[in-house]
Amino acid sequence: MRTYHPVFVGRDPALRAPAGADVVSLATHGRAATFSYLLTRRSDRMVKEISDRGVRILHAHFGVEGVYLVPTARTLGVPLVTTLHGFDVTVTKKQLLASRKPSWINYVARRDSLFDTGVKFICVSGHIQRCAIEWGYPAERTLMLPIGVDTEVVTPVPLPETPRIVHVARLVEKKGTADLLRAFAVVRRAVPAAELVIIGDGPLRGPLGALATELGVAETVRFLGARPHAEVLATVAQSRVLCLPSVTAANGDQEGLGMALLEAAATGRPVVGTRHGGIPEAVVDGVTGYLVPERDPAALADRLVALLGDPDLCQRLGTGGRTLIEDRFDLSRQTAKLESLYRELV
Repeated sequence: MRTYHPVFVGRDPALRAPAGADVVSLATHGRAATFSYLLTRRSDRMVKEISDRGVRILHAHFGVEGVYLVPTARTLGVPLVTTLHGFDVTVTKKQLLASRKPSWINYVARRDSLFDTGVKFICVSGHIQRCAIEWGYPAERTLMLPIGVDTEVVTPVPLPETPRIVHVARLVEKKGTADLLRAFAVVRRAVPAAELVIIGDGPLRGPLGALATELGVAETVRFLGARPHAEVLATVAQSRVLCLPSVTAANGDQEGLGMALLEAAATGRPVVGTRHGGIPEAVVDGVTGYLVPERDPAALADRLVALLGDPDLCQRLGTGGRTLIEDRFDLSRQTAKLESLYRELV
């Protein structure tokens, strides 16, 4: 940001706060304070710490946190903006209630308070904006404003020699990792030197490892777990293509946009994704990468083989991806739009 100073506020400890960041964490006041806030959405300590810092606007990420900040916004008399990212408007209310998570139950039960108090609801893609309106958010206060990529930090790099595919995702059903493993088994038969690197962790890590073994590709699939952002970018740069074959999960959860797609494109890498959620807004079929139907490993394998076997095609689509990022997802321009919104509201 150029004109606003951010204060990071959360219920949990700030384990990876940016260097020099101003942080307010309820965890510093003990479990009782966090548990009370979890149940009631109220914390006099948090209100005081925010007030003492002269905060003039509150910006929640995800609708769940927006609901939790409503009492604080009302007490302080400051505008409340909420960014909607995905599950908060794609998972059904019934499924959220069935989760038995206090925060998700509060979100469903108290959502009207957010609809009444929130001044703007930022959606990371057109798909999420449509879902938000269907979910009940007031259409006239929604707007689309994707998060951008720092094009001065993330820059194009030459294609590597190794025909490597990279997949960056939390290992949950929505990310389609199982479909990628099945596609990769086919890819290996066509491109014997092909490798697959999976960055991310999650509840499906064990079953996915077992699937790789069952498919006979365990020796050429590397599960790296969660890695620092700089290492993720370096691994993307060392790969020929990024693949994110997201699917609609059983509970309705869908992809909002996919920052990994945008960063890969900024690096000059083609992307293979699915016609799902906000992915088609980040991947232009035949221009910046390829789109295939959800849950179609055969189609996925076909596109991956085409890219791994044709460096010139990778280069052409990668260049198209970089142009798309510069035109539509440049971080400095996206941040300027956000700060302009803040000025209007304050």
